[in-house]
Amino acid sequence: MRELLVQGAYLVSCLLLILGLKSLTRPDQAKRGMQHAAIGMLVAILGTLIHQDVLGYRGIIIGLVAGSLLGYPIAMWVPMTAVPQMIAFSHIFGALAATLVGVAKYYHAWIPGGEGLSRGITAALGFEVLLGSLTVTGSFIAFGKLQELLPSRPLTYRGQNAVNLLLALVMIGALVYLIVNPPMTVVFYLLMALAALIGIFLVLPIGGADMPVVVSLLNSYAGLAAAATGFVMENNVLVVCGALEGASGALLSVLMCKAMNRSFGNVLFGAFGSPAAAGDKTATDKTVKSVTAEDAAMQLAYASKVIVVPGYGLAVAQAQQQIRELAELIEKRGGVVKYAIHPVAGRMPGHMNVLLAEANVPYDHLYDMDDINDEFADTDVAIVVGANDVVNPAARTDKSSPIYGMPILNADKARTVLVLKRGMSPGFAGIENELFYLDNTYMLFGDAHKSLSKLTTEIKALAAGA
Repeated sequence: MRELLVQGAYLVSCLLLILGLKSLTRPDQAKRGMQHAAIGMLVAILGTLIHQDVLGYRGIIIGLVAGSLLGYPIAMWVPMTAVPQMIAFSHIFGALAATLVGVAKYYHAWIPGGEGLSRGITAALGFEVLLGSLTVTGSFIAFGKLQELLPSRPLTYRGQNAVNLLLALVMIGALVYLIVNPPMTVVFYLLMALAALIGIFLVLPIGGADMPVVVSLLNSYAGLAAAATGFVMENNVLVVCGALEGASGALLSVLMCKAMNRSFGNVLFGAFGSPAAAGDKTATDKTVKSVTAEDAAMQLAYASKVIVVPGYGLAVAQAQQQIRELAELIEKRGGVVKYAIHPVAGRMPGHMNVLLAEANVPYDHLYDMDDINDEFADTDVAIVVGANDVVNPAARTDKSSPIYGMPILNADKARTVLVLKRGMSPGFAGIENELFYLDNTYMLFGDAHKSLSKLTTEIKALAAGA
């Protein structure tokens, strides 16, 4: 009876997690999807607690309390700008858990009196600790880059790809040898060490522009490690949920690469996102047209159609509430406001969607790139808040540009482009943005939070004086 309850709980958990994943495909259902996934995880935990293999609850309760005390403040107090690195940090714990389970299983199998391991279980165990160790160190480096504890630019050295390839071959060789000779403890721990080293060397050369893809890929690795753990522990819910996470993370990585018009190989080995080197083609000989908040407010007050293009700078300034207030003010004056979301805007997939949802921006005002790009030509004002590479026309025209071929938002085709930016620093790609120098572009320099508040104040003043 107990086993039936456990498997029933696991089945319900898997169904809820699948339903939650499906709901995440639509912004208006994403919150509900997260609730389904959370309930599914709770059901899985409860099912595990009544499992017949549980010998005592003291350690489990300590772990539950410690995890809750750590997880709650992280979820409640971490700002939106830090969510990408929080996700990378959470991957460390998930992958570390899988790795430690693998180490414990292997250790107890080969101590005196242990039952040993079959080659099949050893293979699953090898993949578990390989992917787990790689994800732990890779996520740690990704967290360091996103948190700016490490340089966000690619850290490269001569022959890095050759070194990584050599380490990967040795690691694969160690895995094969371990499968053939399961009791080889030295090879098991060598496999872990090599995987951890590759995790570091794999992420260090990747620049900030590709961190969203890297985080998604590490999420896939963590899922596959969990699935391998499920095979080792004969736990169905781990197998199903790990496979879901692995497949969805890999698919998301592919979709993001497609959105940037780049291949996996180019992301992993291309060292993309480095600052522009001396002598690179820049636009320093060109001038930009700055505008005051008063003049920009005049344009927005009488605009019939406005498209907002949010980027990472919006998250940094924590200005999502201000952009919503400005949009509502324009709408009260008879204008139409839409939001154009680029697939890789921000530092994680869906970053802008989550940010705007936090400010209660209506879901039906958010449009994917393919759905809104043709509308820019009929738009009075495109407001670019903190976005950079995703609106750079060089992606269409400059074959020498590292972002050439990347699909971008057609903000430059609007009648007027208003760019809110602190200064003229480049984006993650480390190149000048040609949009800033176009005749129809006006720069409103300053913190986006303050600039948007000024725009709102000025439009209200115009309405009061009318």
